[in-house]
Amino acid sequence: MSSLNDIPLSAVQFYLTAPYPCSYLPQLAARSQVATPAHLITMPLYSELVRHGFRRSGTYTYRPHCDTCQQCVPCRVVVTDFQPSRSQRRSWKQHHDLAVSVHPLQDKAEYFELYCHYQQARHAEGGMNDKDPEQYRNFLLQSHVESILLEFREGEVLRMVSIIDVLDDGLSAVYTFYDTRDRHASFGTYNVLWQIALCQQLKLPYLYLGYWIKDSPKMAYKINFQPLHGLQNNQWQTLQISTDAQP
Repeated sequence: MSSLNDIPLSAVQFYLTAPYPCSYLPQLAARSQVATPAHLITMPLYSELVRHGFRRSGTYTYRPHCDTCQQCVPCRVVVTDFQPSRSQRRSWKQHHDLAVSVHPLQDKAEYFELYCHYQQARHAEGGMNDKDPEQYRNFLLQSHVESILLEFREGEVLRMVSIIDVLDDGLSAVYTFYDTRDRHASFGTYNVLWQIALCQQLKLPYLYLGYWIKDSPKMAYKINFQPLHGLQNNQWQTLQISTDAQP
């Protein structure tokens, strides 16, 4: 693996943000290290940045760089060795009849409606539930790398949407939102399993899942997809399995 110093785009620079309230551990303050300028971060460079713990939100490429906390652990599923658990096999069987279609990033009213319902149900306290279409577009429909949008439908009904980035060594799960009305559904688990299967089909070794945060219920579920690597002390190493948590 090459280091950041070997990246040929020497014009890329990094800066630290001012502290801001953490979205996942509310009692803490967070800071981010940001890569800029955005237009220089094409797929090869972005793939390298992801291997060093970065990810993106729209055209904003960042990684946590907090003063007193290191709980955000970049993580990736080792696709070639993945074996689903019993509960994951049930999720796969439960939703295997969903019709999946692949699209470029695009704007549809039904996407935004589903997104707003999902935010209200799952992240009402997170500051992203204000039904602002411009914020939604900037967050999910702007990209400077190779990105795709997945539709998951049950008949004509839209059940789930995923945004995925294509890297040179895997896929990066950007964001997924889904229908939360059925309490017995496990769309989130099924979605990760579907992305793992896509990696296997494309012969890509890793599915990058963003950050695992042990003490955040919304982020702890990622440990259930084993084997899972975490980037700790600048090295990718296996993270140990824990009790099942729901995405």
